[in-house]
Amino acid sequence: MISKKMGYSALLLALVIGLSSWGFLVHRTINQLAIYSLPAPLQSYFHSEMSYLVENAPRPDIRRNTDKTEDTKHFIDLEMFGPKAAYDMPMDWESAVKKYGVDSLKRYGWGPYNAMMQMEHLTQAFKSKNKDSILFYAADLGHYIGDLHVPLHTTTNYDGQLTGQKGLHGLWESYIPELNLNDYDLYSKHSAVYLKNPAEALWKDIRKANALLPEMFAKETKLTAQFTPDTKYKTMVRYGKETKAYTKEFAEAYAIELGPTINGQLIASANLLSDFWYTAWVNAGKPDLGSSRSISNQLEDELKSYKSNQLIKNGLLLSKKIKSQD
Repeated sequence: MISKKMGYSALLLALVIGLSSWGFLVHRTINQLAIYSLPAPLQSYFHSEMSYLVENAPRPDIRRNTDKTEDTKHFIDLEMFGPKAAYDMPMDWESAVKKYGVDSLKRYGWGPYNAMMQMEHLTQAFKSKNKDSILFYAADLGHYIGDLHVPLHTTTNYDGQLTGQKGLHGLWESYIPELNLNDYDLYSKHSAVYLKNPAEALWKDIRKANALLPEMFAKETKLTAQFTPDTKYKTMVRYGKETKAYTKEFAEAYAIELGPTINGQLIASANLLSDFWYTAWVNAGKPDLGSSRSISNQLEDELKSYKSNQLIKNGLLLSKKIKSQD
């Protein structure tokens, strides 16, 4: 997401490169990939509504323009809750409020707790078989889970601003995947599983994301030493004002340094989202949503392309088709 935490200059940077958040492109990709790991009949139901789930994946970021409470739902500044917060923080909202207070949580981020609340909303929507609510909460849940797999959404140094690396946020989660998505491996052998403790699974992934930070910062510092200011940044004029944007050369070099890290976090997001969707459905009593247990011809074609990592080549990744409309 483009959080107000990013500040004006970083916002301009994001505008210059035309991206937002994990990138609209990546958020939408996550929601589509998650469908392929679901079992029937839930897979058939969500696939029949895939256009909605994919198109609305960025909605929580867009909602920030009108909802002042939205911003801190997307991240958690773990350092503000103690040196071992990733392991010590309570997993349920009520216990967290008792320990830290609502004001602190709403100020420094309550992403994990918000994600769990969205899952509960989805469970209730499944129970009521309210199609509009099911799709609304399923799409939003995908966004929040995706954000919590971005390492920079787990730290006060969210944009590298504390270590002289300002702009790292947009570079890592938006610019690089926008450049390299065509080369990513979008297939995962994962099949959705029922989570007895979904909060524990979520926090496990948050810890993994947070653990990536030292290497991210170190590799950017190492790479910067190989570039001059003129080769690392380019100056552009946006709305009559000059601002800096990363050069394509630096972004590509940093992507090489990172290896499969960003690709891996994208897949981890989709895998956990699939588990969350499935768990919410099971907890709701596996309601009959009027979907078929058989695989449609379209879904069969997509699954074949998915398993051979040919979704983009075969023109079946929706996010690549609709991103130009943003």
